[in-house]
Amino acid sequence: MRIIGGEYRSRLISIPKGVAIRPTQDKVREAVFNLLGDIAGRSSLDLFAGSGAFGIEALSRGASQATFVENNLRCVQTIRTNLEALGIAEDLYNIIKANSLSVMPRLEKEPERFGLVFMDPPYYRDLARKCLINLDSYDILSPNSLIVAEHFKKDGLEADFRTLFKEKERNYGGTVITIFRKII
Repeated sequence: MRIIGGEYRSRLISIPKGVAIRPTQDKVREAVFNLLGDIAGRSSLDLFAGSGAFGIEALSRGASQATFVENNLRCVQTIRTNLEALGIAEDLYNIIKANSLSVMPRLEKEPERFGLVFMDPPYYRDLARKCLINLDSYDILSPNSLIVAEHFKKDGLEADFRTLFKEKERNYGGTVITIFRKII
């Protein structure tokens, strides 16, 4: 897998071996960042991080910081290896080995508020919707934050959100990218 744009453009990153993950295709990641536009200076959160591709891509394109949340130890090790191989300074990232749904109370206690969230949970488990409900409930987002949810086309994201507004949605075969914005 390769980084699509920015400082680390065309550099390869590893995907975890022996782990059932579904890496986002390069063309879909490129489309996501084209939809987002300029992300420079935003702090990013990569939930269900896998290889860390979304968070690393965000750093490559000027994000101020990236926090990676992943509960699989092999994935955590792969993320760390990828960051080190690219020479990304340790003060630009944080790796948390935790469940992406249960990490929200912990993140709420931290001073960091995220301006950009990526989530690519396993399909068919209603995890994307549950994660959006948590993002809507906990105070971890900065005003005007963008949330990118990658999900299966049959996985519904409907819920009564207080602060999240669906801004854009694009289909790529069976994969759907839905972008939400935090409104005040």
